[in-house]
Amino acid sequence: MKHEENTESTAAFYKQIVHVHEDYYQFWKEHTLFHWEWWFSLALAIIPWLIWMKVHQKESRNRMLYVAFFLIIISSSLDLAGVILGLWYYEGKVLPIFPTYIPWDFCLIPVTMTLLIQYKPHIAPWKKAIFFGALTSFIGEPFFAIIDLYKMVHWEHLYSFPIYITLYLAADRLSKAEHFSPLT
Repeated sequence: MKHEENTESTAAFYKQIVHVHEDYYQFWKEHTLFHWEWWFSLALAIIPWLIWMKVHQKESRNRMLYVAFFLIIISSSLDLAGVILGLWYYEGKVLPIFPTYIPWDFCLIPVTMTLLIQYKPHIAPWKKAIFFGALTSFIGEPFFAIIDLYKMVHWEHLYSFPIYITLYLAADRLSKAEHFSPLT
């Protein structure tokens, strides 16, 4: 009996979520699709990867793509948690079905970090991590807030700083992994 009640309650919540998504899709079609924010976001979803393809070290491609996929998974998961918890939200999304900002999580973060890891490898990772954290937290995020693509609700740029530092250091460490065990 209790299981059936839980199932019905869960189904009711999901119906509400579907309804909200349908409403948001209509809003997105009318107020975002093909407006300047959408074109800007689309460019940010494509151009960084085109730059990466042109300038990355070809001999390190697989290693850096491995790091990029790690960054995409972690950054989009953290971003999703922030959106769901009501800490921030985004305008100008490329696709309305993703609550996170695709250009940030899938393009700008992995491309910037992998290129930063590859260039000037003699610079200490912690210095690059602080540089990346400061660049992203105190220049990137405020820029996106100024142009109204990033709306902070219960968040401050300073909170992002140690997260970006940690993310960079994890990515740098992962990029230096010597090898994987062979499949048996």
